[in-house]
Amino acid sequence: MTTRKRYTTEFKLDAIRLVTEHGCSKAETARSLGINANMLRRWVKEYEADEGQAFRGNGKLTPEQEELRRLRAENRQLKLEQEILKKRRPLACPLGTSRKSRTEISVHCPGEEGLPGEAALPVAGRQSRRIL
Repeated sequence: MTTRKRYTTEFKLDAIRLVTEHGCSKAETARSLGINANMLRRWVKEYEADEGQAFRGNGKLTPEQEELRRLRAENRQLKLEQEILKKRRPLACPLGTSRKSRTEISVHCPGEEGLPGEAALPVAGRQSRRIL
C-alpha cells in the first residue's frame, strides 16, 4: 500500500503562481512539477474560491466556520439553560397552593388555630379570610 504524498502550502502556491501569473498551462506545469494535472486544477480552483484562506491545513477552519461553530455551541448552551428554567417553574409555587393574585393576602385569625400561649379551639370547615 502506498502512502499519499503531501505537498506544502508553499509548493502549492508556487504551482498556482506558475499557472496564474506566468501564463503556463496547467498540464505543462503539472508535468514539470511531477504532479497530476487534475490535482493542480483542484488547487487553482480552491485558491480562486478562497484566496486568503486557501490550504489552511487539517482542522484549521475559516473565520466563518469558527464563528458558526461558536454560535452553534452557544445556541446549544442557551437551549439547555432554557430547558432547566422550564423544569424549575412549577417548583416556584409550593404544592397544594394555587397561584393567587398578588393583591390577595391571607390573614390568620387568632383562635382558629393554636397560637403559642393560646388553647386550640376546634373549628369546623376552616376558611381563610382575605383582605382585598
